[in-house]
Amino acid sequence: MLPVNRMKPQSRASSSWSPSGVDLADSRRKPHFLWRTIFTALLIIGCILVLKHSSEHRVTTAFSQHEHGVTHVLVTGGAGYIGSHAALRLLRTKLKHLLWQDNLSRGNIGAVKVLQDLFPEPGRLQFILADLGDAKAVNKIFSENAFDAVMHFAAVAYVGESTLEPLRYYHNITSNTLVVLEAMAAHRVNKLIYSSTCATYGEPEKMPITEETPQHPINPYGRAKKMAEDMIIDYSKKPGMAVMILRYFNVIGSDPEGRLGEAPRPELREHGRISGACFDAALGIIPGLKVRGSDYETADRTCVRDYIDVTDLVDAHVKALHHAKSGNVGIYNVGTGKGRSVKEFVEACKKATRAEIKVEYLSRRAGDYAMVYSDPSKIKKDLNWSAKYTDVEQSLATAWRWQKVASQRLPPVALEGSGGGPAGAAAGGGGVIAPPAG
Repeated sequence: MLPVNRMKPQSRASSSWSPSGVDLADSRRKPHFLWRTIFTALLIIGCILVLKHSSEHRVTTAFSQHEHGVTHVLVTGGAGYIGSHAALRLLRTKLKHLLWQDNLSRGNIGAVKVLQDLFPEPGRLQFILADLGDAKAVNKIFSENAFDAVMHFAAVAYVGESTLEPLRYYHNITSNTLVVLEAMAAHRVNKLIYSSTCATYGEPEKMPITEETPQHPINPYGRAKKMAEDMIIDYSKKPGMAVMILRYFNVIGSDPEGRLGEAPRPELREHGRISGACFDAALGIIPGLKVRGSDYETADRTCVRDYIDVTDLVDAHVKALHHAKSGNVGIYNVGTGKGRSVKEFVEACKKATRAEIKVEYLSRRAGDYAMVYSDPSKIKKDLNWSAKYTDVEQSLATAWRWQKVASQRLPPVALEGSGGGPAGAAAGGGGVIAPPAG
């Protein structure tokens, strides 16, 4: 019997750990677990409501809501020479909102300040410091703004430099353009005005250059631009896309009212435009000009270029924006239709500056070619655009007035290049370089 009596309490003890005992313990915890679950659910719902409210708040801002028509444009490379002039021109239209991006690697915050002072109205103008190589930053810009169109200027733009640093050019021009296209696709922005260059044609057998001239670029700058063009054209087959590609020639001049201009950084003068080198020589910053190449097969043995005034150029961009049609790709040369040699250009610069400029002739620069000038008849027919500022001496005189003022200020208001820099410096300095400082 003892063994049986001993088993009874053991049996009772064992019964306290039976499954029924576990259910009893869990049932006591269920109210606490239920309240914790409800609290967590309420917390999650609260977070969702906060995020939704925040999103709705962004939609109500001036830059992040869609309006009828083209009212909000993104200008990449907007603090550079051409990009800043384009921003100024756009703000003088009925455009309500403009956001311009630049990484200031070659652009200048001074240009931003000039336009902010000219257009101080809230919600009209917004500058964002960002690099197009940063896909997350670019996506954030698009997610917070309701863009109707993109004007893509940002690119390094020196032919000579591109032969020394080709990978930089492919990354900055081709790869960064891909980032812009991906952001446009993700956020359903369907209108693009692309700043290209006549450097994509290379050295054609026949002049003048038409839009049908075969593209055979001979330097990394031209090749990088052509690759970007190819990507854009392939992507333009997406339903609803409206694309304009502007291939322009050597850009000169500055804002006629003296608000913006061009002044290459000292370290870039060796690769810079012919106009910058001429002005440096006229100002006494350098002892004279060093012309690369005097053995070309041209009338005076120096290379020939088509010089387009920046005011005409940005007008062409605005017309392209207004004429861009869904399902269509427009490709246009933007030039005067007339070629001028380096010697002719230097003589015009001497007259504009009233300065004696010493000229020394050196061997050719890698990547340059003898003669390039446009046939602008297509853009005249389709967009009703033609160059108005075709007097090179007058364009240089306008730029010279700005240069004299800018040379007394540090830093200059607008520098060559941006984000890094506007494209379109066909053939770099047209065969003209300035020696490095010192």
